[in-house]
Amino acid sequence: MGKITGFMEATRELPKKRRVEERIRDYKELYLPVPEEKKREQAGRCMNCGIPFCHTGCPLGNLIPDWNDLVYNGNWKAALDELHATNNFPEFTGRLCPAPCEEACVLGINEPAVTIEEIEKSIIERGFAEGWVKPVPPASRTGKKVAVIGSGPSGLACAQQLNRAGHSVTVLERSDRIGGLLRYGIPHFKMEKWVIDRRLDIMDAEGVEFKTGIEVGKDVSKADLEKDYDAVVFCGGATQSRDLPIEGRELEGVEFAMEFLPQSNSRVEGDDVMAKGVWQKEILATGKDVIVIGGGDTGSDCIGTSIRQGANSVENFELMPMPPVGRPESQPWPFWPMKFRSSSSHEEGCERHYSVLTKRFLGDNGKLTGLETINIEMETPEGGGRPQLKEIEGTERTWPCQLAVLALGFLGPETGSIVAQYGCDLDPRGNVKVDENWMSSVPGFFAAGDCQRGQSLIVWAISDGRECAVSVDEYLMKKPSELPRKMGVDLPRV
Repeated sequence: MGKITGFMEATRELPKKRRVEERIRDYKELYLPVPEEKKREQAGRCMNCGIPFCHTGCPLGNLIPDWNDLVYNGNWKAALDELHATNNFPEFTGRLCPAPCEEACVLGINEPAVTIEEIEKSIIERGFAEGWVKPVPPASRTGKKVAVIGSGPSGLACAQQLNRAGHSVTVLERSDRIGGLLRYGIPHFKMEKWVIDRRLDIMDAEGVEFKTGIEVGKDVSKADLEKDYDAVVFCGGATQSRDLPIEGRELEGVEFAMEFLPQSNSRVEGDDVMAKGVWQKEILATGKDVIVIGGGDTGSDCIGTSIRQGANSVENFELMPMPPVGRPESQPWPFWPMKFRSSSSHEEGCERHYSVLTKRFLGDNGKLTGLETINIEMETPEGGGRPQLKEIEGTERTWPCQLAVLALGFLGPETGSIVAQYGCDLDPRGNVKVDENWMSSVPGFFAAGDCQRGQSLIVWAISDGRECAVSVDEYLMKKPSELPRKMGVDLPRV
């Protein structure tokens, strides 16, 4: 263990953010540098518990107490090795993960938890700065070829692991750049895209092949895949956005979050978005009253993006009641609690409204001008059962709005994708159904990440990609894989 009394002497301290009035004028990341002594002090708060519940809180099974101890003692290179042992992309999770490990931290029972995510980020950034992160090409090739469809976190993790096993891996991506939602769904102010490019350079040097602008199912068929590859891994994500089919939905100005955010990210990359031929119209919040419908991470990203685009006002609607500030009694430690959380975007100028039901969109000449809402409450039927929404009379309200962004979650993989050509079985929620070896109902066709799990976290996507790679390797080589497999018992999924 690092400092035996560290958790008693130091308090939890996160990096300071850039001032709101400064950061909303650009798309740069938010946090200011932290001195090394402060990072080591925070790592020294880790108690090296006899039973490290942070392991079970982390879907990747990260060796958190081990690298906390190494950081406290200044052994950054060894800490990097421990970190990379379970996580292909700590530079992604260190910026984007909601840190379920911290909610499972034993210190968090009665004190603020260890700053696990920030320490993780510090380790990997130190590794890149020192030149310790280098390509790890395989010593030999197996002669087997694998196609990975989709270049989000699950696809990239699966591709890197399979390549390290010696297989020739090609990643097929329909967008013009690699990265999936990391590239086009996550705003730059949460993760600048050079972070992705830096890792892709490593993977390219290791021998992973990337092909962009290829929509599998259209540009490449099932027959093509079967002819050219020995196995296929589908990592296409859960890209069907949940809609809000109410009156006025067809009005211009009612847009999906996953139309708004990718277009914004493309613009920040320097693209002429309308010249790309991807979008039929330009979506901008500039000078508009914006309402983001949906209170999750995607909604938060839309809020921060709208503010940076110069929205006149930004409101956020959530159907459910405001959650409690602290951990609910029904969700005890070390489980993930559904409690009130604020993001950096919420700090930047947004009004949040809970228990609000959007009734209809209002328009003029085909364009959105406002919307109508009513407040609701949850009512439990007599005799028990699932709570039902009840509208509260007299709470009707009309809001001015020229851009309504639907951030209501995702329903599963697109039905017209290569999955349909293969005829894979789907589960009741529309996700690709896989067995314990990550294989679909079609031999040789595997699936990992959100397309088989449903909408979830980046750490689950990376974990799924890694675990799937083990099964693909064993399928191809007909023997136990030497790739690492996660050990331990998982807490219920976040």
